[in-house]
Amino acid sequence: MILKLNHVKSEAAGVTQEVTTALYSLMEEGQISEDQFGRLRVRLDWIQYQHNFRDAVAGAAVDQEPGDSAAAVANQAADSPSRPDDINVDLYIDARQIAPGSATLKADLLAAVKRASRPAGASAEDDRFYLEEFKTFRQSIAWNFNSLYWRRLDDWERSTGRSYETALPGGQSDGNLPEAIADSVADFWTLLQDLEKKKQLPAEVFMLEIGVGSGLRCGRWLDRFKVLDQHRGTNFYPKLRVLLGDYSLATLDMSRPNVKQHIDLCSFMVLDAMNPLKTLAFLRHKVMYVQTTNMYDNLPDEEILRRDGHFYLVQSRSYLPGETLQRLCTDYGQTRDTIQPTLERMLEGRKDFLGDSARGMTFWKAVWAALRVEERLVRFENLPDSPLPAGLDIVMLEDILKGTPDDLRFHLNSGALESFINTLPLLHSRGYLQVQDIFVTNLKAYSMGFYGPGKLDGSVVNWVNGALMKGVAEKVGYDVHFAPFRYRKGSKTSILYTTPRE
Repeated sequence: MILKLNHVKSEAAGVTQEVTTALYSLMEEGQISEDQFGRLRVRLDWIQYQHNFRDAVAGAAVDQEPGDSAAAVANQAADSPSRPDDINVDLYIDARQIAPGSATLKADLLAAVKRASRPAGASAEDDRFYLEEFKTFRQSIAWNFNSLYWRRLDDWERSTGRSYETALPGGQSDGNLPEAIADSVADFWTLLQDLEKKKQLPAEVFMLEIGVGSGLRCGRWLDRFKVLDQHRGTNFYPKLRVLLGDYSLATLDMSRPNVKQHIDLCSFMVLDAMNPLKTLAFLRHKVMYVQTTNMYDNLPDEEILRRDGHFYLVQSRSYLPGETLQRLCTDYGQTRDTIQPTLERMLEGRKDFLGDSARGMTFWKAVWAALRVEERLVRFENLPDSPLPAGLDIVMLEDILKGTPDDLRFHLNSGALESFINTLPLLHSRGYLQVQDIFVTNLKAYSMGFYGPGKLDGSVVNWVNGALMKGVAEKVGYDVHFAPFRYRKGSKTSILYTTPRE
């Protein structure tokens, strides 16, 4: 058995001892075999998100050789099924959820090992109601819930009695802090002044904000820029062409009041955050400044594992615990057969899916709170297609991972990476992309902490693999730098700056 402490919380030391003692006890009692025990890899996390998708103890089956994936095993002849002892298992323990002296720890560990060791194709237990088959987390139903949240944000806020911003750490968006906006404005004004001195300033200065949200930051930024421009007599403000982009027309409409003082400079555009170039191809190499705040951490994501020279995709399937299913059926007049169609109607955005909007909101919140994810790890060789997004291949990935621990599970952040790659071609030769978000800037950090996914109110949140993003950017001719966010004490935000390499 390999035990890995994936956190730096000394208060979890007692739980670590209890976990190892319980596993030894299970082996001595014969409830797991010595072979199973020897195949276990146990990772103890400390999940900082109070709400997340993990049980305190979770198990995941791991491919051993090319061709032995769950799908391949399921297609084997019925008379040659895999045995539990043949299946490698990873155990994930959230030390934060386990109380010292837990009476259920031993039983939970055994249940997790047995579930992960179940041969592919074997019937599932009735204590979990699965909402989907195994797939990459990027395609999980969890992101349908995330999309529903943003489409019906007003309804969610009214139902919970608090706004999206108040749910954030610190109770507000870091992007809206006046000092941060002032520095951003000063940096951009300095760039325009330099271009003017060199007679390189375009007649129209394009700037783009992706994921504009309420428009509050953009409005404050323009207020500040106009005042600075007038004070210094530079007349840059009238040259601005401000593009506000979001996937939702309703969100764009919501942003208008906060930029009304600058409305003549603004254009509102529905665009796909993961491919802004598709909508804005006419501005290739023309945008001087691209800004996004707290968007990358909310784009569809998946995780991969590099171990013993092999890459694995972390596949997942969402489920509801059996007791939650029973409670939902009792409280909302559902049955095991009707609950899935009811969820589908809800995720389509229908407010009357339970007949009453308020009742539907309580149902939505109850399901979201209970939603859990089960995992398995599948070798890249056993996948029909490469899971890597365009712009990243295995050779590039291996090069970026040089010097990192051999056993490393990390975010691929494919949604954020696609957005990043599809935004860079918009940049003017002197332009830059500025992203405020929660970044992992050193891949080794994944060996010392848990970085998502978590639940933030009704949405999904992940830290962003900035180290991977930096590696990809450098391969295609861009420089990436990270700066700490110094405007709020204790903030986890970093600021990414990307510029074309000269």
